[in-house]
Amino acid sequence: MSDTPYDESFVSWFRAVTPYINSFRTKTFVIAFGGKAVASEFAKTLAYDVNLLVSLGIRLVLVHGARPQIEEELREKNLESIYHRGYRVTDAAALDCVLDAVGSVYLEIEAMLSQGLPNTPMANSRIRVIGGNFITGQPIGVLDGIDMQYAGKVRKVDAEGINAQLGLGNIVLLNCEGPSPTGEIFNLQMEEAAEAVAIAIKADKLVYLTDSQGVTDQAGALIDAMTADEVERLLSGGEWLSHDIRRYLPCTVRSTRAGVGRVHLISYQQDGALLRELFTHDGVGTVVTRESLENIREAKPDDIAALIALIEPMENEGILVHRPRELLEREIEHFSIMLHDEIIVGCAALYAHSEEEAELACLAVSSEHREWGYGEQLMKRIERRARKMGIKRLIVLTTRTEHWFVERGFKLGTVDDLPAKKRDMYNYQRRSRVLFKTL
Repeated sequence: MSDTPYDESFVSWFRAVTPYINSFRTKTFVIAFGGKAVASEFAKTLAYDVNLLVSLGIRLVLVHGARPQIEEELREKNLESIYHRGYRVTDAAALDCVLDAVGSVYLEIEAMLSQGLPNTPMANSRIRVIGGNFITGQPIGVLDGIDMQYAGKVRKVDAEGINAQLGLGNIVLLNCEGPSPTGEIFNLQMEEAAEAVAIAIKADKLVYLTDSQGVTDQAGALIDAMTADEVERLLSGGEWLSHDIRRYLPCTVRSTRAGVGRVHLISYQQDGALLRELFTHDGVGTVVTRESLENIREAKPDDIAALIALIEPMENEGILVHRPRELLEREIEHFSIMLHDEIIVGCAALYAHSEEEAELACLAVSSEHREWGYGEQLMKRIERRARKMGIKRLIVLTTRTEHWFVERGFKLGTVDDLPAKKRDMYNYQRRSRVLFKTL
């Protein structure tokens, strides 16, 4: 047997990401990024990370833009760059610049995604990149009296064709050009093209790589999660937001309300941001959902394994009384659980001892989420359940968190204050403090 030391942090990390790997397999993600991301210092490692996602069984569509590259083409030809309502006014000369720039960027991305290169993280892998006319464009027309000419919007997405390629394990790479049935080509906004594709193929996630770490508040602090309603309220002001964020946020609202599971906004200037956002609890950017990420519900038998993993460390520390699996299986209906991003991060149980008295037991929150207020939310959930049952007094026994409960309206009591049934079961060796709260 080898005595070679191993990196415990790596083992812990690998175990922590396993639920995400299992959950993401066969899921469909759309990743959208502009020309600035392609030109950034981390473009090559982003390509490695994209290939890694596909190797894990994730179905992946990439949608790229080329705004700075188009600007450079226009400058070289001494052409003016004109925008109206965020859209580029695209005449025939500007369209030539668009086609040249987009084609060049497409080839550059395709090269970065090439497989089998020695000395790369994805050496000897065989992942194919497929393009095609999956997006049909149409002209914007005249806006406020201005003829937008070859500036376009998405008319249709060939979802069946894209899904067929994804089913073969291919990466689908799309650009911001939209040919029309009449043979014309229109210049599309990358973020709108990605939004349309994600909605059409019913993507589980849409990820925008931006010039900011994500959505920030006025003080510059990152907002890690938002609902579509919260984004709408922010867009009514939000003058401090970066250029990319202001362009992408309307797309996040429309796509989440149209059925896309989650929309993530992360920085292309941070190496590994894509992996850290997808495979860690807290992520590194902002996630936008139709409803809140947090969810409390009653526990089910399928939750028992996750419940054991949650409470076992606290049982080992003596904070909680040990509950064998057989007991949890019998009493699972007593538990409420808190989920964050579909992972159980907290629990609490309600045990009725009489028609008017019940016990709040096994209140536990994972160490990574104790500053998020989940314990109080679970306590309130148990209180609501107790009131519905007609309970008048809620009892708690604790050895470590007496002050936490006192701060939330519980009062210290004695063993004599316990219901007779619970008093007979009281463990004098643990010497738990008795607290109660009138509902």
